[in-house]
Amino acid sequence: MHRRLFPRTLALAALVAAAATAGAPTATAESPTPAATRLNATIDAILADSRLAGAQASVVVKDVATGETVYHRNGDRRLVPASNTKLLTSAAALELLGPGHRFSTEVRTSGSRHAGLVSGNLYLRGGGDPTMLATDYDALAAQVAAAGVRVVTGNLVADDTRYDSTRLGPDWTWDDEPYYYAAQVSALTVAPDTDYDAGTVIVHAAPGATAGARPVVTTTPATRYLKIDNRAETVAGGQTSVSIERAHGSNTVVVTGQIALGAAAESDWVSVWEPTGYAADVFRSALRRHGVRVLGRTVLGQPTPEGAAEVGRHRSMPLAELMVPFLKLSNNGHAEVLTKEIGRMLSGAGTWSAGLTAISEYVADAGMDTGTLRQRDGSGLSRRNLIPADEFVDLLAAVRAEPWFDTWYAALPIAGEADRFVGGTLRSRMRGTPAAGNVHAKTGSLTGVSGLSGYVTDADGRVLAFSILLNNYLASSVKTLEDQIAIALASYTGKGVTGARVAPPTAPDAPRVPEGLECAWIKPNAC
Repeated sequence: MHRRLFPRTLALAALVAAAATAGAPTATAESPTPAATRLNATIDAILADSRLAGAQASVVVKDVATGETVYHRNGDRRLVPASNTKLLTSAAALELLGPGHRFSTEVRTSGSRHAGLVSGNLYLRGGGDPTMLATDYDALAAQVAAAGVRVVTGNLVADDTRYDSTRLGPDWTWDDEPYYYAAQVSALTVAPDTDYDAGTVIVHAAPGATAGARPVVTTTPATRYLKIDNRAETVAGGQTSVSIERAHGSNTVVVTGQIALGAAAESDWVSVWEPTGYAADVFRSALRRHGVRVLGRTVLGQPTPEGAAEVGRHRSMPLAELMVPFLKLSNNGHAEVLTKEIGRMLSGAGTWSAGLTAISEYVADAGMDTGTLRQRDGSGLSRRNLIPADEFVDLLAAVRAEPWFDTWYAALPIAGEADRFVGGTLRSRMRGTPAAGNVHAKTGSLTGVSGLSGYVTDADGRVLAFSILLNNYLASSVKTLEDQIAIALASYTGKGVTGARVAPPTAPDAPRVPEGLECAWIKPNAC
């Protein structure tokens, strides 16, 4: 599918043309202003850093009001964008689902009811909500009890059929599978805390009472769905070194290493195998606490029959609010759920294929040339995603005309803002510079892949859309190079500049995290 001009795209083009004819300042390749020459030289110097030797770099900067290209290097080159892919997914979700879209989780009964006895099954029907906490399942169980249900003779049926049964994204690597940022996707799931990392459990290992004792291992939320294989030891001296890993294809979590006597508990976030069963276990425990007994077994993946009576419902926060944890913390699970939800709502198929098709159609309508890119998942975890910086900048410029833009813009990470739900993955970057509190942008990281795409207001008050994509480098991190470019853009002025001396700005050190990971992917959060 290639670029198509739709009414809002034509309107934007007309505004650009009007601004140009009104005498808006421009810098062309043939006659750059001294300021533009200096900015180009500055960014060129940043990209000449030895960390990018043999790597690929693509940088595009545009003035969103005039359409002027402020800087351009390899903008048409298809590079792996990592989590910058979430820009497409989030924009499409707000447009196609709407800022007010909510997910519903329901409890229904089949068969006859007499007093508190249900002669049939109890159905827990998932609506895709990635924000369901154990407390939400407890509230659902309380509703069931309040409806007068005391005994269910049949089974507890966990209905996850809103989406397909493909749990892991296309092309995801096998070694990511046990980690929470690659959690399995289901229409029925549980998040352990208000970061809303659905399909994961937090495993805690605290020292035992005496040296030589096994650590005390607990989980958040409490669940019997995991089996703990505790091989670790409490030691009287020495450093704590604990490993918490889930074995492939199972829900056995192996705890090894040592923890010092009297030390604080060690915690790790672990994905579960088959989140539907995890949700059912948490809900069954909640029912038991509220005095509701289900005599049958737990059955996964069967649909709720038509006409089943509703006895409980939970509705999620609206999508506009979900954008904050999604984009600020670069939540992969939210991206994939939204992709499947888009497919379900638009075509009746809760699949990656259907969702990605709809996302592609939307971003084409918004002005991206989808014939030049490939999107394979919603989050950017796939290395087969290939998107040129030119197309990111086109999208960033176009969505400013959308009625939901302010919501989306505010949900992007903001440089140097310390609050996790304001600064997000940029909270520790560009502090004390002209970019702090200014740059709103999406980060992206995989091993050898880094990206930063978003907006910055320069020193003259111009809003610039930019995309920086860096691939195939061998250094542990190139984040400071992205930050230097963003700071240079925030400092840029076309007034009173007569020379073209290169002065790359200094950027504070970015947080140190293991190679290829977002700081938000390191728990506790490293940003």
